[in-house]
Amino acid sequence: MSKESNNLLKNLGLRYKAHPWHGISVGEDAPEVINTFIEIVPTDQVKYEIDKETGYLMVDRPQKFSNIVPALYGFVPQTYCDDEVAKNCADKNNLPEIVGDQDPLDICVLTERQITHGNLIVPAIPIGGFRMIDGGEADDKIIAVLKGDEVYQQWKDVSDVPASVINRLKHYFLTYKEIPAEGQKPKCEIVETYGKEEALEVIKKSQLDYQNKFGNIDESLSASLEALK
Repeated sequence: MSKESNNLLKNLGLRYKAHPWHGISVGEDAPEVINTFIEIVPTDQVKYEIDKETGYLMVDRPQKFSNIVPALYGFVPQTYCDDEVAKNCADKNNLPEIVGDQDPLDICVLTERQITHGNLIVPAIPIGGFRMIDGGEADDKIIAVLKGDEVYQQWKDVSDVPASVINRLKHYFLTYKEIPAEGQKPKCEIVETYGKEEALEVIKKSQLDYQNKFGNIDESLSASLEALK
């Protein structure tokens, strides 16, 4: 990338809002410490979700029932769940028919502080995750703690987290879309709860999937700018 193109990209960043999925860095210390983009918080009675085209938050749906998200919830920028994430899920859990959900990697961030709204960049430390299957698609949920949190920073691995907190997270993810009819197999299931090391591996796989899907966006934009000269 030429110095002129690099300066132009920086100036564009000053003038225009970055797309939360593509324009925010995952962080220099990733995957051990990562930037996350938070879409919804526990006080929200509506499920907000990023609009992939514009980068703005949109209303996905009102929360259907009484369950609320028990942590900050969003995604890891510049990640994507496709072949690498699906293969990891298939290999670890003997589920050969699984495919990626083709969304950024989901994450919930635990903190004792009350954060009252989403649309925020939150630094987080991954400590584990859920291997969730949603309609035959790998839909991992990374569990993290807010970097610097005075209470939860002592949790270094998901095994440190009280079972009541893990069960609350599980309940939300298994019920937030719909309550299955009696005798009907749930659409979502959690087939594994894994620790920190596997969480870091899932993040790396999702970063690789992102690179395979989108390439290096800065380099692509720079090449386009050079072509316009």
